[in-house]
Amino acid sequence: MVKARQNDYSRRIEALGHTIPMDKRLLDILCDPVSKTPLKLLSKTQLDVLNRAIRSNEIRTTDGRPVSGQIDSGLVTVDGKVIYRIEDGIPVLLADEAIGTVQLHDFPR
Repeated sequence: MVKARQNDYSRRIEALGHTIPMDKRLLDILCDPVSKTPLKLLSKTQLDVLNRAIRSNEIRTTDGRPVSGQIDSGLVTVDGKVIYRIEDGIPVLLADEAIGTVQLHDFPR
């Protein structure tokens, strides 16, 4: 059995508490589909604040649907305004499923 080699970026992401097999080159080209603002990984602190609000039933997507399930990882615009979830290592960059951070009163930017 051949073990896949991890690049340094993936190791660094895992060291920060993220387990996202996402290549840095992919992250470098991703942007918000609406504003074209670059994206970065959510920090552990940002993720904790988001999931706490989700558990309190306080969070809705941009199209108004409640967010019910915990988010394990995600991307946030570099200006800290919009969050996109990552599912199974795949960024879900659908504008209707984005989460605006204005509804998170204590969201660290």
